[in-house]
Amino acid sequence: MRARAISARFSVMNPRFFVCAPSRLSPILIGAFMGLPNLLAADWPQYRGPNHDGTSTEPIRINWSAQPPRQIWKVPLEPALSSLSISGGRVFTQVRRNSASGPREFCIALNAETGQELWAVPLDRADYPNGGVGGDDGPRSTPSVDGNRVYVLTSYLRLFCLDAASGQEIWRKDLGTEFGAVVIAWQNAASPLIVGDLVLVNSNGRPGEHLLAFRKQDGGLAWKGQSDGMTQASPVAATIGGVRQAIFFAQSGLVAVAPETGAVLWRYALRYNGTSVAASPVVAGDRVYASRAYPGSLSADQAGAAVVQLASASGNSFSASRAWSKVNQFMNHWATPVHYNGHVYGMFGHGFLTFKCVELATGVEKWSTDGFGYGSVLVADGRILAASEDGWLVVVDPNPNAYTELARHRALQGKTWNAPAISGGRIYFRSTTEAVSLDVSAAPLPRPSPQLTWTAPAAITYGAALGSAQLNASAAAPGTYSYSPASGAVLNAGQHTLSVTFTPNDTASYDSATVTTTLDVLKADQSINFNPLNDRRQTDPPFTLIATSSSGLPVTLRAPGF
Repeated sequence: MRARAISARFSVMNPRFFVCAPSRLSPILIGAFMGLPNLLAADWPQYRGPNHDGTSTEPIRINWSAQPPRQIWKVPLEPALSSLSISGGRVFTQVRRNSASGPREFCIALNAETGQELWAVPLDRADYPNGGVGGDDGPRSTPSVDGNRVYVLTSYLRLFCLDAASGQEIWRKDLGTEFGAVVIAWQNAASPLIVGDLVLVNSNGRPGEHLLAFRKQDGGLAWKGQSDGMTQASPVAATIGGVRQAIFFAQSGLVAVAPETGAVLWRYALRYNGTSVAASPVVAGDRVYASRAYPGSLSADQAGAAVVQLASASGNSFSASRAWSKVNQFMNHWATPVHYNGHVYGMFGHGFLTFKCVELATGVEKWSTDGFGYGSVLVADGRILAASEDGWLVVVDPNPNAYTELARHRALQGKTWNAPAISGGRIYFRSTTEAVSLDVSAAPLPRPSPQLTWTAPAAITYGAALGSAQLNASAAAPGTYSYSPASGAVLNAGQHTLSVTFTPNDTASYDSATVTTTLDVLKADQSINFNPLNDRRQTDPPFTLIATSSSGLPVTLRAPGF
């Protein structure tokens, strides 16, 4: 009897999932990624993100109509215009809070998973005499985080280094006392800039002591220089022409310095509006976009946008020339726009703001829409994430030809002049009254099952036990095999289904899998033996005839004619 053709079927057992990647990856690459925790879930440790450009490459889903962002937590907060930094499982921001000594600016830390407050440290007085914000005014600067330390610059120019886990003070610098810092109208809103081992700020201090760099470990002064008056704009770090630089938007215009030494790399003069400059510079290759509000006459040229073209000069210095400028146009009041694929997206105007797309190379407006007020923008997974001043989050296609809305969700109540943050597939967002964490992580991909192969087993004869000749499946990854029926089993004649479940050793990268096949068990041949008989006569006593089978099964004797 010939063995039947072998057929096999594969099925995945107990599907589980791994952290989503930006695109579908091969099993080998997925395994490599799984060995690198938090590779795709970057911290958001400073104002406008890890690269100071308001850009996150983390994958997020945007099917918000069918599946709204999942609220992880929402907690009440005291007033502030400070945004959020996320690092090490904690969320950091500032608030205005009453204390025994009166209103104070506090730096607080929240648990990123629950929103529970972990610690709160009073830093400085909370006094905002210039008005224009309302009763929910508060600290504007955003904490910067590096490792286990948090750096905070208060409205009245006191720089603190705190322990990220406990809030314990490690060191502080009173810039007014030590460097003659002068607080500007509407107070400080700039966040400390961390570059390498240094913390950079503009102190607005004595001549030659405006730009300062402190060693982040002990607060020692690394360098000081320049006399450029401070603004509310946070400095940014960027690499241009292969040269790392810190760019300040000062009252004198743009000033770029070498972070390690403070040496000036280039300057570009822009007339100060005499009131406030709050939007940070936006770096796009060898171009730098800068904008300020509070318009004056056209001849004053104190407001509007400009793009500066940089070119390498001698050493590490650069020449800076104007690519274009728009007097009293494309004004960014305080929310910094973003650059994406040759275009600038942001909230433009003074008093009445509109959301615009502007071509970076030419300064040509591509489209404009209203309804966002004093909101803010980020780049999120290749799309524009716009936040309105009344708590809406809106995903917009970065299409320069037309405003195309892809999704929207009401996230918060209260005034949201604060910029969102993205970390670990979640959007963290706050207003002057509350903060929220929303899960928008992309749909996870199933982990792959290793490819299983099983050599087709030939038919066996009844009585033979199952062994390695039949139970011989193999996988592309190391692991264990569980067969049913197990090795050593003796199967009855007929067709049987064999199965094996493979459990990989690397369960973080691979799923378990099961494969089945069929096996024919053939009937065994038998022999019948009789007990020995001597010749007998008819007159001899009766005798017993005994027959046995080779299989041990009972034998029925039939003797016709007897």
